[in-house]
Amino acid sequence: MNNSNASFTPAELRQLRSLKNPHGIQRFLDEMPYHVADTAWSPRRILREETAHCFEGAILAAAALRANGYPPLIFDLEAEHDTDHVVAIYRSHGHWGAIAKSNYTGCRYREPVYRSLRELALSYFDVYERSLRTFSRPVNLARFDSRHWMTTEKPIWFIAEYLFEIKHYPLISRAQAARLHRLDERSFRAGCLGRAEKKSIVDF
Repeated sequence: MNNSNASFTPAELRQLRSLKNPHGIQRFLDEMPYHVADTAWSPRRILREETAHCFEGAILAAAALRANGYPPLIFDLEAEHDTDHVVAIYRSHGHWGAIAKSNYTGCRYREPVYRSLRELALSYFDVYERSLRTFSRPVNLARFDSRHWMTTEKPIWFIAEYLFEIKHYPLISRAQAARLHRLDERSFRAGCLGRAEKKSIVDF
């Protein structure tokens, strides 16, 4: 096991290792409530709070992948007029799969059947209301070990900032984007099944 896991407590490591594989990690994320607060918690903080959003879910999944013998990889999907989607990625038998936390039902797990990261990114295109435009190269979070990204009590916005800076590759051309149709209402409603919403505060 990588020495960088030594900063987790034995109990935390047992919890992460008990997930065993990417599908087990995804099930763990699916059982965890989605929250909409503007936070950037480390995996340790997420395990304690027992809730996560998209970015945090990807970071927790990357730490869990590492605890189970995979490199802690993520990549970023950039959208037009929408929020980005960050997912943890892994390879099995030469093909890519993904683990993700999302407020939309279709933007989560992907089996390792994709030959390239572009293929994997395109699998999210329709369910992301056809707004995805670029995908990043993979990022190995081991590059942030000196900043204790897995266990720090401080926000880990530095990872999100790094994703903004790195090279992204186009998913579709401008001409293709100009010819796109809107996602139909039924498909949109299906994707919102169980969606968490921000609570509005009303003064009386």
